[in-house]
Amino acid sequence: MSNTSEGPALKIDGTYDSLSAYPFPDSSGSLPSALPPKGSFSKSTSKSTPSGNTHRNDQPLDDAIVVSDAGETTPLLSSTLSLLPKALPESDSSSQVDHDPPFLNGISAARFQLIFAMVLLIFFLSCFDGTIMSSSHPVITSYFGSSNSASWMSTAFLLTSTMFQPLVGRLSDGVGRKVPFILTTFVFALGTLGCAIAPDLISFIVARAVCGVGAGGCLTLGSIIISDMVPISRRGVYQSLINMNYGIASALGAALGGWMADVLGWRWEFGIQVPPVLVIVVLMYIVIPDDIGRDNTGDTLMDVVRGFDWEGSFYLTISIVSFVLSFSLGGNIFPWSHPIVLLSMAIFIITFVLFLLAEARALRPIMPLRIITTKPHMNLIFSNTCAAVIVNAVWFNVPLYFQAVVLTSATESGMNLVAPIIVSSISGMITGVGVQITKSTKWPLVLGSCLLLIGTTMICFLDRSFSRLMSILILLPTSFGQGFHFPGTFMAILNENEQRDQAVVTSTLILWRSIGQVFGVASSSLVLQNALSFFLERNVQGPMRESIIELVRTNVEAVAHLEAPYLEQVIYSYDAALKMAFVMTAVAAAGSLVLVWPLELKPLRFREPTVCMRVSEEEV
Repeated sequence: MSNTSEGPALKIDGTYDSLSAYPFPDSSGSLPSALPPKGSFSKSTSKSTPSGNTHRNDQPLDDAIVVSDAGETTPLLSSTLSLLPKALPESDSSSQVDHDPPFLNGISAARFQLIFAMVLLIFFLSCFDGTIMSSSHPVITSYFGSSNSASWMSTAFLLTSTMFQPLVGRLSDGVGRKVPFILTTFVFALGTLGCAIAPDLISFIVARAVCGVGAGGCLTLGSIIISDMVPISRRGVYQSLINMNYGIASALGAALGGWMADVLGWRWEFGIQVPPVLVIVVLMYIVIPDDIGRDNTGDTLMDVVRGFDWEGSFYLTISIVSFVLSFSLGGNIFPWSHPIVLLSMAIFIITFVLFLLAEARALRPIMPLRIITTKPHMNLIFSNTCAAVIVNAVWFNVPLYFQAVVLTSATESGMNLVAPIIVSSISGMITGVGVQITKSTKWPLVLGSCLLLIGTTMICFLDRSFSRLMSILILLPTSFGQGFHFPGTFMAILNENEQRDQAVVTSTLILWRSIGQVFGVASSSLVLQNALSFFLERNVQGPMRESIIELVRTNVEAVAHLEAPYLEQVIYSYDAALKMAFVMTAVAAAGSLVLVWPLELKPLRFREPTVCMRVSEEEV
């Protein structure tokens, strides 16, 4: 009998179509005349391996392994290595983490450390940029005489970052992460420089929009690059470092933002960011591999461009712009019955429906509908959206509360945010390490949502008679909740998906988180400005009534310089209006808790290597 080298034919689902060409020698070393009939190894067959694990033939076969030649001259079965591809099943055993490679895609430890440092630096600057805006936006809008347009500075930034995040995430699957990451970082530098030299409010808002394009791409691609390099089972430690980095950046931004605005001038807040961002661009060009994250499909750049979901991207962009315009203009710049407001709402509804239809038929959608329509992804994403609404609404309006109601300076209001930000960083670190130890991703979501509900309820009862320490303590539960919820959601949704889906899942999560941020600022400003108009009209009395109302709506810093009885009237109006905005955040916190409470999530999974198995006589 001649030697046979033909291996078994494999089906797409990983089962053996036929074993008729697979020769197994018997105990004497000769090939049997009759082989196991077709289908002897069914999909439900389980085999025990020497390691104590179980091999199931229904496991997907990702890597084809050539079966070695076997002939009738082979002396013993023990010397015949029949190599079968085998994916070990998932297990909760903590020892399995040792099977994970330290870093994926052939990244060395030294290169990973350099890339991770660059990602942390750009995350630091992006977060620093956001928190200095929170603490100093009353100063900037008062400088331009447009305090009632404060929301546009944050809205422009969030609007463009929201639009571009899913686009760069999906595009990077085709062209790789390096080029988009470097380009968006450079755009962030240009936008920051534009903020520093803006001559008027319109120019500043445009520069903030450019900043949003860059920052959105940086944050999305930075997170995706880390997912490309680090298996989910080891992500907890690095997520803790990211959370600590966010905390330090936020604390410095809050502490220095108000101080720089008062002492050096607000333009320096942006100018000092430009040189380090440009240095990061150069370093990233050197250390990031050219092919990291690129699909191994052999597609050219033109193939990637032609296959990109342009239709979905267009409808998503128009719908987000219309959504933000309707909520930013309505009740603030124009009445709700104004044609521009009504038209914006109509365009938003129509284009969002068209976006969903486009995603349903797209080959490579920028936001696969299964992610937002099936559990647990749907619950995780929309719970995180609610948390983003809460966090942005609270931290956008709390500095305004301290400056317009408590009458503190921009420096002091910024310093009041330092302790809450540090607390958020600490809880974020606890989340990263705790998830890796407990193997559970649900507890930070439930705990975070509960703390957000408790914290926002407490903020509704802030009173200007409270001491500074008491006011800061009231802010802490919300900060704790933020630190548990955001990284907990991120790790949970990554754990629910395969490695190949990390980019699109990450960009989708960040997209909806950004939508929550936009809605948090826009809706809280909507509530605030409408309530403020109502309370000012009702409470401010006197011969200078009209001029006082106009002044305090456009210049927050003017409140502290008012004389009696206008001072008390305006403070009471701002206090009542801000409480209305804070009540909205408590409602969003309740929604977040309802979404995560019933979830059943997988335990932290481990990426097992594909191994080869020696077939014994008993298995045949």
